[in-house]
Amino acid sequence: MGKLRIIPLGGVGEIGKNMTAFEYGDDIVVVDCGSVFPRQDMLGIDLVIPDITYLTNNRERVRAFLVTHGHEDHIGAMPYVFPHVSAPVYGTKLTCALIRGKLTEHNISGVQLNVIKPKETVSIGAFTVQFIKVSHSISGAVAMAITCPAGTVIVTGDFKIDYTPIDGEVTDLNTLAAWGTKGVLALLADSTNIERPGYTMSERKIGETFHNFFKEAKGRIIIAMFASNLHRIQQVVDNCIEFKRKVCFVGRSMINVTRLAMEIGELKIPQDAYIEIGDLECYDDHEIVVLTTGSQGEPMSGLTRMANSEHRRLQIREGDTVIISATPIPGNEIMVSRIINQLYRCGATVVYNRIADVHVSGHACQEELKLVHTLVKPKYFIPVHGEYRMLHRHAQLAMDLGMKEDNVIILELGQAVELSEDEANIIGPMPTGSVMVDGLGVGDVGNVVLRDRKHLSQDGLIIVVVGVSRETGAVISGPELISRGFVYVRENEELISGARSVAEGVLARYDHIEQSDWTAIKNGIKDEMHAYLFNMIKRNPMILPIIMET
Repeated sequence: MGKLRIIPLGGVGEIGKNMTAFEYGDDIVVVDCGSVFPRQDMLGIDLVIPDITYLTNNRERVRAFLVTHGHEDHIGAMPYVFPHVSAPVYGTKLTCALIRGKLTEHNISGVQLNVIKPKETVSIGAFTVQFIKVSHSISGAVAMAITCPAGTVIVTGDFKIDYTPIDGEVTDLNTLAAWGTKGVLALLADSTNIERPGYTMSERKIGETFHNFFKEAKGRIIIAMFASNLHRIQQVVDNCIEFKRKVCFVGRSMINVTRLAMEIGELKIPQDAYIEIGDLECYDDHEIVVLTTGSQGEPMSGLTRMANSEHRRLQIREGDTVIISATPIPGNEIMVSRIINQLYRCGATVVYNRIADVHVSGHACQEELKLVHTLVKPKYFIPVHGEYRMLHRHAQLAMDLGMKEDNVIILELGQAVELSEDEANIIGPMPTGSVMVDGLGVGDVGNVVLRDRKHLSQDGLIIVVVGVSRETGAVISGPELISRGFVYVRENEELISGARSVAEGVLARYDHIEQSDWTAIKNGIKDEMHAYLFNMIKRNPMILPIIMET
């Protein structure tokens, strides 16, 4: 009997970018294909996706992509991965619909999307996969029991145990327990909320909070949330109907997701309950609810543009009630704080997670995780979906429940584990990491480019332009200095004149400039001008010498 190899390509040691390959013999199945927002130091980067070198090197063995749910950190990389590694996709109805919309937007066709239902089982190469219903902050979330000759692995995906979910479909603990009775080789479980004791609050609590604010609000109500949280959107719509308000969707992702969800029946909104943004002027403020993007303070989101009076149709004004129905993703706290301050400046009443219960997590807290561990009873445990401290805390929880320390495995990117009933071995290094997406460019921005961008953002740029005669090699123009982001030339003429003199001094060492001298001249200008500027004002701009033959 062979060994099962589990290769995290993302989602361990980090929040987001979830992607894990399962390999047995000649067959590979991939669970999730997610992206993550760029860090603040990734200047100009739009998106970060996993490095899929391992999959491209073995593309002929990739049999399927199995998707737990439709959040961006689980499907966001698909348009960038499928041109290189394509295989059938398995997911629930909403998940496949969201993937289809994303692929269509990127003009990618020919991907086979297979809609599955919870408790359904599919056979893929050496693997048999059963999908198991779980609760999360999006419809259609599933866990998976992935079985191969080496044994069964349970992958929870993102989940929580909500006994009163909006759709009435609770986490299928019976099926998890049944697998625990049969015997589970390994459990890969969500670690996002491992630091929180107790239980995660039910989504229904948010509906109650919304009801209270709807009852009190006299003017417009503007709610910012993730477009994918359809259960919460449904609760907003239900309150709109009760309080005779019209709902308007603002923001590209909010409009696209809600329209798609209505088409497939995941979101139920009467025709007369929602209006287009162009119809807002036809209604009084107390008749309007706006659902928009921007709960993370994103600069180009609907809420941010409204708050900064940059939106063509909507601006925040006095009398508005603005509800930010989310908690900041780690790293976004400053942007969220900034937008809250701006909303207050506009005269709005602002409600956010520190003031009221306007958001509940979609991830299991400690007691829910303990329940799943106890039901599944795995031989090995691999914590996933979390930063390293979270993985460590989750590993400790498993050991507190009686698991042997040798059977608890914390993996980092670049490592993989080979499992059998008798042993578990960590192997590596594996080709993993992050690939940055900038506009239409995928992977063409690396650490060197980011370093240059950071340098430019901090210290600015000086361009030194020199014209040289092609016939005589003499300097016939320049050096001319162009400053961008360094100093304002008109107010620093003495400094710029001194820098020009430094460049002239370097050029004066050459009676006749040949092309073979250009590299030495450029390096000389950069080195001596750096020293001069640092000595004068303790700054270190990027210096770009340009020599042109005329």
